[in-house]
Amino acid sequence: MADRSGKFAGDDPFAIARAWLKEATESEPNDPNAIALATTDADGMPDARMVLLKEIEGQGTDGAFVFYTNYGSAKAEQIDATGTAAFVMHWKSLRRQIRVRGHVEREDGAKADEYYASRSLQSRLGAWASEQSQPLKSRTALMAKVAEITASKGTNPERPPFWGGFRIRPVQIEFWADGAFRLHDRFRWRVNPGQDGAGWEVMRLNP
Repeated sequence: MADRSGKFAGDDPFAIARAWLKEATESEPNDPNAIALATTDADGMPDARMVLLKEIEGQGTDGAFVFYTNYGSAKAEQIDATGTAAFVMHWKSLRRQIRVRGHVEREDGAKADEYYASRSLQSRLGAWASEQSQPLKSRTALMAKVAEITASKGTNPERPPFWGGFRIRPVQIEFWADGAFRLHDRFRWRVNPGQDGAGWEVMRLNP
């Protein structure tokens, strides 16, 4: 076991991630749950964008990171094609980051319904109106579409069939913290299938 202590201590990477996110919520000025999500397209070209992480669920090797989006978006189509994604979550206020790589599955059941219902009415109507990643004639056209959806869907719209969640199940998680003289602390957790089931292999990395 790597020589971990302090902010890196613990046997569950998802518990560590939740603790770091909780700290960031108290110190980061904007969107402490923002992640830079990376995918690859059909030509193997990398793509990246910022999205909001909505849940860190589970524990052990059964945990996952969940976010929501339009299933017609470029990122969703790329994820559906490859079944994989990666992200980095960086907090300037804490001088820390978490990097994740893993396999992805859809969350389009009751949990997606629950999260959608928790959003503001404007956000729910916007999800219906936006053909995410598709060409848009003008902002005026978008606002007209929002008005049309508002008139047809009312004040309690159901979740669009083309909108839902993705659950990233990591095969690798790295915790990074800034160190003096750029001698940073890095710990990599890798899923390590063993004789008695899957577990984590933890290794300290050079800065």
